[in-house]
Amino acid sequence: MAKLYIEDSKHFETLKPKEETVNFLLNYSQALSVISHNKLKFEALLN
Repeated sequence: MAKLYIEDSKHFETLKPKEETVNFLLNYSQALSVISHNKLKFEALLN
């Protein structure tokens, strides 16, 4: 995942996120739903 954002960076080796951090972010992004109504946006966390 880190490789997608900093392919040419010299700090690539220092970014080693824990597996639990990556799993948390993936699960959160899957549960998040954004609903647009007119000019308003509502965020809902679907657990």
